[in-house]
Amino acid sequence: MEDLKNWKPRPAPESVTLKGRFVTIIPYVRSEHAEALWNALGGIGTNERLKYFAAPDFANAEDFANWLDNVKKAGWLTELFIDNKTGAVVGMAHYMRADPANGVVEVGGVAHGLAMAQSPISTEVHYLMAKHVFDDLGYRRYEWKCDNANEPSKVTANRLGFSFEGVFRKHMLSRGKNRDTAWYSMIDDEWPALKAAFEAWLDPSNFDADGNQKRKLTDIRSSQST
Repeated sequence: MEDLKNWKPRPAPESVTLKGRFVTIIPYVRSEHAEALWNALGGIGTNERLKYFAAPDFANAEDFANWLDNVKKAGWLTELFIDNKTGAVVGMAHYMRADPANGVVEVGGVAHGLAMAQSPISTEVHYLMAKHVFDDLGYRRYEWKCDNANEPSKVTANRLGFSFEGVFRKHMLSRGKNRDTAWYSMIDDEWPALKAAFEAWLDPSNFDADGNQKRKLTDIRSSQST
């Protein structure tokens, strides 16, 4: 049984810079990044990409930036994804709802721009964010939640190695409607194996000359358990 007698609260997450082979994660700064992030997510098409966010449609980049300012007041830390090859902003995610006393934090407000599609960036960003939570902050639990109707988000959570924990019915109101929320998590006990799978997938040897993966992340994890 896990001995928690000497457990001490961990530090609260702070804005952080995390560098990988494909992507660098940096703190969002409105004056420097608002327009670039808006454009990376599709401009006015951002509303389609963020349709499962519990926020009204955004009229323009300033409206979107105002929303990011508001969620910052609620404790959300906006982190941007920068493509190492192009230097362009390609997406975002947030550390949110941190509970340092219990070592729990959620990754949410995740938005992948079109430039991340079919790219190792989309895997590496979540490896880097999870690694920071477990290895640097020493947290016990890392959460992923999404609208239960958001099938792409659920597929992504499963692929990344989050475990499905159930659906909270009528969990919240979103855009004037009831939202059922699907809950997922990683925990510290699982992290060493999940980390090894991420690193095996991201290793240069797992990609051919055209940059295509040789083994799927889910297959690597399955081979570890056999």
